[in-house]
Amino acid sequence: MSELFDAVDALVASRATLPPPAERKRLRAAHGLTIDEVATALEVRRATVSGWENGKTEPRPPERDAYARLLDKLAELYPADAAAPVQDAAVPATFTTAPAPAEARTLSTGQASEAAAMNATENTQTPAPAPVAAAPAAAPRPARTTRPTSSTSRRPGAKKAAPARTPAGGADPRFENGPLAVVDVEDDGTVLAYCTGGLVLEVPAKSIPALVDWTLREAKLGQPKLAGPGKDADPLLVLTEAALERYGLPAALTEEERHAGRIPEGHKVIKQLARADWQLTKRGFGPWARIYRPAKGSERQCVQMCIPSWNALDTRHWDTAGQLPPAELARVLGVYASRVMTPRGSTAVTGLELMTALHPPTRASEPDADGKRHSEHNPGSLGKDAIDPMNWPPCEVPDGHPVLKDLPRFHVRGPGEKLFEEAYDWARPMTDAECTLRHLVGIDVNMAFAAGANGLNVGLGEATHVKNPVFDPKLPGSWLVDLSHVDLSRVKVGKEWVELDGSLLPSPFTPKGERPEGPAWYATPTVAYAVELGYEVRPIEAWVRYENGRYLDGWYQRLRDAYLATMADLGVDADLAPADFLAAMNGWKARDPELAIVVSAIKATVKGGLGKLRERPRGEGWRPGEPWRALSRPTWRPDIRAAVISRTRINLHRKIVKHAAFTSQYPVAILSDCVVYAADGTSPLDFLPYREGKPLPGGFKLGINPGLVKHEGTQTVLWGEEVRERFNAPELNLARYIKDGAVTDVDNGE
Repeated sequence: MSELFDAVDALVASRATLPPPAERKRLRAAHGLTIDEVATALEVRRATVSGWENGKTEPRPPERDAYARLLDKLAELYPADAAAPVQDAAVPATFTTAPAPAEARTLSTGQASEAAAMNATENTQTPAPAPVAAAPAAAPRPARTTRPTSSTSRRPGAKKAAPARTPAGGADPRFENGPLAVVDVEDDGTVLAYCTGGLVLEVPAKSIPALVDWTLREAKLGQPKLAGPGKDADPLLVLTEAALERYGLPAALTEEERHAGRIPEGHKVIKQLARADWQLTKRGFGPWARIYRPAKGSERQCVQMCIPSWNALDTRHWDTAGQLPPAELARVLGVYASRVMTPRGSTAVTGLELMTALHPPTRASEPDADGKRHSEHNPGSLGKDAIDPMNWPPCEVPDGHPVLKDLPRFHVRGPGEKLFEEAYDWARPMTDAECTLRHLVGIDVNMAFAAGANGLNVGLGEATHVKNPVFDPKLPGSWLVDLSHVDLSRVKVGKEWVELDGSLLPSPFTPKGERPEGPAWYATPTVAYAVELGYEVRPIEAWVRYENGRYLDGWYQRLRDAYLATMADLGVDADLAPADFLAAMNGWKARDPELAIVVSAIKATVKGGLGKLRERPRGEGWRPGEPWRALSRPTWRPDIRAAVISRTRINLHRKIVKHAAFTSQYPVAILSDCVVYAADGTSPLDFLPYREGKPLPGGFKLGINPGLVKHEGTQTVLWGEEVRERFNAPELNLARYIKDGAVTDVDNGE
């Protein structure tokens, strides 16, 4: 009988009436739940819950039953008729609230908004949670709140805000106000710190040393560590021009200071810091400054400062973030911090720091005989010591490296001396048949280099030199091998040999797509692909790393999740059908320009972090043959960078070959992760072989996930031929200009 009752209950639940999408979101936020927590509990993807809350999809059994039950319980706790904010006279006025501006725009921040909501609350002993206002389709921008130093607010018309309960699981009380704050000055001289979630703190500090001290003692800013043996993120203060003036700093750097990357050592603010026993790192007081005192035990005393008017937020990666008002800038940086990490400098620096934060070099050992723990190597990390510059394989290092100091001054290393794994920059003239088609359509691989890092086995320690080795595709390293015999006219695709027009394909072994002419150095993924295509390889020598692991997996996953969550907030979910995906991508940036900035920064974090693995000398009087500062980092790893780029290029070539074997269509141009095909229509669906909504297995697939493709741009074939004729360049790389069709100068490959 109980089985019959269960069946009846399931039948009723399958038709259960769910509240509107906005109410679902309100109930979740009222209980302090994140989308990720709900998704984990219901065993669905984050994007699925996001779709339920924005009304794009509806839950289906069996998840619908559990979701309805969750919402019913939450509705009992937070009835809609009690949603209006209330004032509790028994609660001290620890916050004050100013009315939200009438023109406030709809701004959803997904995971970050939940974290921000936690940060905007005070922990109290009030047992009953404060009601939460009913939300429209997406949560409006939070009203600005201030926490004055006295019991009364300086702001006219301000009123008390009811304290919210501590969310389930609770935020870290040390960092309850979020990871960062944007410091600005009001017209009346009041200094305010704009935090995430709309929270605004009043700052009593009257100097930079006092501001640092206030940040560490009272502001409750920072971010918990990302990995067990790691370190908490230091609080970040972003100083506006008004704040710079208030604290005696220049609004902009002089030309000399800009080149030096810092203000002079004799500046009065630096003297103030020195008198207060604060120190600066070697990079001094520049766009990204770190102010600290030596740590005492596990207690860190460090504050980081970001100064947008000194070009801390590079417009190539942060777009107009540096010109945003304080609250909006706090939101942009707060979303990035909650989903990636608190910025530690440029996006490139942050990308590199994220690797270390997820794989700290050391950990605490098991207790010894006396019960004491000691620092020891953390397995799976790169360790705390850099590789000795003289122990690097000569083929893996850039020109000017100390290990190459005995080479003649103007010697140019060829493929047999230098590992040259770079992204594609290849194009070819169009065939007569392609010229009869009407359009050129570009597709772009999402987060291509992040996808290339996913699951990649890389070296963790020093390399071992081996003569005449047997190739092992599971062993990361660099291999000297002749791949000139690989003929793209006949290759294996899966388990079958196929015939292709090799003249229309780029070689997978060189960035320019040229067929190699003899032995050359390649990373493991490149050599493994030659074997996959059905050809034998016989390495002459190799530098291999027996200590290895999937070091970048956690890094990829965090950046992937950050990207997908932000794109979902912009209306582009991961489970959209191809046509719906293309429609959702149309104008996605305009839906929320601030979140679009976050997407740009996430992408730049991927590319910049990988680029930092082979950082070159940056002035400082360096001469060829001498070591430069980056070589002292354990994360100076050009071999890892080469392996990721190799895998990314091979992944793209594999899809191109699959596509050619199935459709007899060949690319016209490739630039890094963008591929251009000739087609009769203007959409990728006009040449991608979808059957009943399903893509070609192993080929290109439309979607927002890393490794899938989106529409980059469409131009006419006549445009392509005219451009090439105008510059007398039959192999001009049209992928460089396919997005908007603007060609400003001759293509020089840079």
